[in-house]
Amino acid sequence: MDIVQAIEIFAFVTGIAYVVLEILQKNAMWVLGLLTGLACAYSFAIQRNWGMTGLNVYYIVMSVIGLVQWRKDGAEAGEGVIHLRPLPVKTALWSAVGFVVGSLALIAVFRALGDGMSALDATATVLSVIATWWLTRSYIQQWMLWVVANILTAALCLSNGQYWMTALYAAYVASAVYGYIHWKKKGVEI
Repeated sequence: MDIVQAIEIFAFVTGIAYVVLEILQKNAMWVLGLLTGLACAYSFAIQRNWGMTGLNVYYIVMSVIGLVQWRKDGAEAGEGVIHLRPLPVKTALWSAVGFVVGSLALIAVFRALGDGMSALDATATVLSVIATWWLTRSYIQQWMLWVVANILTAALCLSNGQYWMTALYAAYVASAVYGYIHWKKKGVEI
């Protein structure tokens, strides 16, 4: 086993633990998000998938922001409560505009950088950026974005021969479906 495969296995293990903690809305998820982000950034950089590399650097930053926000929201909602915020229409509209503009811009950038899967990489990247922002705000709709983003990312990983990463993102798809159902059933709006 080479170092890249070992890092992918590490990302798989920490990524699965991360999504379990995300479903349960536990703050420890953000610490694992930081570790998983580091491992995935390295793995995607080796494959020259610049969108996924940059996205995982973004995840590292958002792990800090998410931890701060969730601690604040958890204190407001009460310990152990899955706290939800309603998704403002304005946020949804700006997110849609950001998705279209961001995807088109990144496709051009990634093509210039030699990314062989620029459209898939860019679309999955922008969708994941929006989903992560929505996650830090505890919008339940973030799970729907994750289903699509993770399907796209699994396809990207499979096309690159990153089989551990493909398995991770396939597990993320199933987890996103379950996470939506769990948050819908157990969540309390704050």
